[in-house]
Amino acid sequence: MAHLESYAYPGVGEWARETMYYNQAVRVGDSIYISGQGGWDRTDFKIKENLLEEVDQAFENVDHTLKHAGGKGWSQVYRVVTYCTDIKTVHERIVQNFRKWMPDHQPTWTEIGVRELGLDTMHIEIEVQAHDEEGAAKAREAK
Repeated sequence: MAHLESYAYPGVGEWARETMYYNQAVRVGDSIYISGQGGWDRTDFKIKENLLEEVDQAFENVDHTLKHAGGKGWSQVYRVVTYCTDIKTVHERIVQNFRKWMPDHQPTWTEIGVRELGLDTMHIEIEVQAHDEEGAAKAREAK
């Protein structure tokens, strides 16, 4: 799949590509698909200790990942999947972040409760798909 544009942001993104052998985002046509983003600091991989702050940071990381891939961020997101180890505690905070980051539209959303995630200290992971027709055209022109 070398023909697809892939992205790994500096810090954790590059570490994941080199160490874990995956990218943070891939462009397919007019869409951007991103790997699950947790509530980590993008430079040192530390997870926020407060669970609600971890949720907020995960949303920030999604926005950063989309923009790093040439998108405009949450305004282009149409599909969200959240994986949580404690849905009851974070559900309302997720909804608050939806309202904050996507005030003009509502995406589709699947909320999945899990026993554990990729790191022992993670409690949330967010995957999204975004539609970015303009960014896709620019990427094609750059080739």
